[in-house]
Amino acid sequence: MFGFGKPTMIAPESALPGRDSRPLPVSAKNAVLGSSLEGPWPEGSLVIYLGAGCYWGVEEIFWQTAGVINTSVGFMGGFTPHPTYEETCTGRTGHTETALVVYNPEIISTVGILKIFWENHDPTQGSRQGNDVGTQYRSAIFWTTTEQERSILETARAYEAVLASRGFDPITTQIAPSGEFTYYLAQDSHQQYLYKNPNGYRCHANTGIAFPNLN
Repeated sequence: MFGFGKPTMIAPESALPGRDSRPLPVSAKNAVLGSSLEGPWPEGSLVIYLGAGCYWGVEEIFWQTAGVINTSVGFMGGFTPHPTYEETCTGRTGHTETALVVYNPEIISTVGILKIFWENHDPTQGSRQGNDVGTQYRSAIFWTTTEQERSILETARAYEAVLASRGFDPITTQIAPSGEFTYYLAQDSHQQYLYKNPNGYRCHANTGIAFPNLN
């Protein structure tokens, strides 16, 4: 039910070679939340990785969400080690622009995080969001716990049914365990980008369809 749309995903053997270490430095702290960008985070925190188009706007949505402890942006789901933003934009790394979200499940549930995710992009567009086209903009979720996996599949089925009733295509979101991939932080200028550049670009190509009540 869930997979890639077009443009075509690059084959591993054709991906850019990348490098052995981080190409550019990254700050230790989140500029908005003041939290550690790479951890450790408070005991009991949960981590999820979300791809929903241009990561600047995705991160902004989540750092404004009650219960979110930390956010960052980077690249995940592909093949090129330690890619740059420019390399990822070519579509030749296999990565998708990804926001890391660390949250306190006692304040916001995994379903609550996913409701925000589903409602704030169009998960039926394959490798694009609005005018942003390429596999680097594909919808994706990389989970870290089996509870998250169950919630992802449940919410995806529920939202897909609602979308189908309104004439939308099936959901194309890539759903995978985070252990299958490495999350590579983007350069420092891209972290909390819309806090540093309030008039910067936001692409929220959402469907306008509310997520259904699961109760």
